[in-house]
Amino acid sequence: MSVATSIAAGYADARTIVAQAIARAIAPRKPMRVSEWAERYRVLSQKGSSTPGRWRNDRNPLQVEPMDCFSARSPVHDVVCLFPIQFGKSELESNILGYSMCENPGPIMVALPGEVSLNKWVDQKLNPMIEETPAIQRVLTSVASRESSNRRFFKDFLGGQLYIEHAGNPTRLKSTSVRILLVDEFSSFANQLRGGDDPDAMLDGRTSAFPTTYKRLKVGTPDTIGTCRLSMLWDKSDQRYWYVPCPHCGHEQPLEWSGLQWTPDATHCWYCCRECGGVIEEHQKPQMIAAGRWVATHPERKVRGYRANCLYYPLGLGPRWLDLVHMWLDAQSDPAKLKTFVNDRLAEAWEDPAMRAVKHNLVADRAEPVPLRPVPNWVLAVTAGIDTQDNRLAVHILGWGRGMVCWPIDYVELPGDPANDEVWAALVDLLSRPIERADGAVLRVEASAQDMLGHRTEAVKAFVRSRRLRRHVAIFGATANNAPPLGKPRLHDINWRGQLDKRGVHAYPVGTVAIKHMLYGWLSSDADKELEDRRLRFSNQLDDSYFGGLTSETYNPTRNRFEKRRNAPRNEPLDTWVYAYAAALHPELRLHRWTHAQWDARAAQLLAQIDRRPLDSRETRPDPPTPVPARPAHLDSRGTHHRPRRRGAVIDPT
Repeated sequence: MSVATSIAAGYADARTIVAQAIARAIAPRKPMRVSEWAERYRVLSQKGSSTPGRWRNDRNPLQVEPMDCFSARSPVHDVVCLFPIQFGKSELESNILGYSMCENPGPIMVALPGEVSLNKWVDQKLNPMIEETPAIQRVLTSVASRESSNRRFFKDFLGGQLYIEHAGNPTRLKSTSVRILLVDEFSSFANQLRGGDDPDAMLDGRTSAFPTTYKRLKVGTPDTIGTCRLSMLWDKSDQRYWYVPCPHCGHEQPLEWSGLQWTPDATHCWYCCRECGGVIEEHQKPQMIAAGRWVATHPERKVRGYRANCLYYPLGLGPRWLDLVHMWLDAQSDPAKLKTFVNDRLAEAWEDPAMRAVKHNLVADRAEPVPLRPVPNWVLAVTAGIDTQDNRLAVHILGWGRGMVCWPIDYVELPGDPANDEVWAALVDLLSRPIERADGAVLRVEASAQDMLGHRTEAVKAFVRSRRLRRHVAIFGATANNAPPLGKPRLHDINWRGQLDKRGVHAYPVGTVAIKHMLYGWLSSDADKELEDRRLRFSNQLDDSYFGGLTSETYNPTRNRFEKRRNAPRNEPLDTWVYAYAAALHPELRLHRWTHAQWDARAAQLLAQIDRRPLDSRETRPDPPTPVPARPAHLDSRGTHHRPRRRGAVIDPT
């Protein structure tokens, strides 16, 4: 073959290659769903999967529809998935990510709760997927580790870019615009987000530049009722469950934990059909799941919601039913274990059983049709709690009876900046007023406690130093969650030598977790008690915001602390109740340690006060006593000369 012939053949081949490239570029793209792409191209790595090799949709059919919502031609924009742990949530996100990079390119963001989880996801999910999936390697601009387009948390690919962020860096989150947003463990992400931003609004704002083509996925396991963001999104979704047909009657139903039955010795378990009562063994589960489908509870809603529990684990890819029964029985004695099982295995938000009766409407229904004042005759002592804010003082006055039965006398907010004197004068006037009982006896505030940290600390310390109120102490929340209700006081003032001033302000640490446990325990147990046996009694003159604030927090056993419910009213009524209870534990008062004799003595003292009231006009008043000449101010009772008291000197009310 001559040289000219060879050159001509080479041009012909080049012409064919160019023509094929142009044809591929202008040809209509064949519609492909995410599940189809995953089954054709996705390869699971041994580094992050228990079943390495080609991806198969039939291993877990429940993942197919949530993935396909992110196909290029799907009209779905928002998806929320509540799945148990080890159910393939990360693989579902990886398939969506790989498909979007190859078939539907654009700016993509993957958001994780923290830096540690971000690094784990990159090392165990992203990098192995890139290494084992040639289709993804072909669309990456570079695979070299030193290229700026292939950094650890940033990947540049044909037609788009991948950003990997975490909740600990909200500044970088806010500076990114993307079309596809994938959020892993959304509840944990919301808890870790710094800066006070609303996680929903901030993340959804990242896709505002793509109003018609954006897609958002928020996936994870739920947390605590009232604070779980994922559960709140689920409540707004169409709430889809995987319905499976009964092998006996064919009735379609979702698998629920309440349908699982087991023998008393937990050696055998089975599922009971809610239609025919037939016994369903676990070996029948694969055929049932394969024949199942997602069914929407509210099909009119736009947000897609998918939920499954541990009963749907594919055989060999999760615990067996009997293993789950053993986990459930083992968790009954430990609230933390029970919460973990409910969150991680049942994919449900946790609610402390003791908190179920502590609903603001249920507590408000117990209010008695009596006025706040005069207070009931069984009230024998009064304390107060004060919460300091930048523009007000929230004051809670509580009455106490035998056995520490509580009667909220008043909750009021005094407007004014604590840096000025006017609000302190109003506080002194409020807490110095006598409190009248129904029988005419008069009570005084025995002690009061005021939070000193967070807002106007120096102003609170200055007021405590002035001693204008009886047993008025500064307090602060104890760091340890297992701290006692009232700890030993600590010095907070420094003298000119830089040492603690022994004559300065003593501040008491308060175990808020312990007191809130006690309060909510009382509220919960009062639900089943008669009026006279309740520990907390209320007047119907208290408004709904008071009851909402008193029950505005819920206990999280994982963190061993109380957290404010989402969209709950301000929690000042709860905080000030805690402070007023701490005041009742004042070392000079200690109402919680009073014996029957001490309560009897206080009751007798108040009754004697009633007997000393002035006689009415119908009784003959005794003759007034013979007046005694007043002695000079500079002589005492024995006629001894002494120095007059300075004007403005503080007199100890005790």
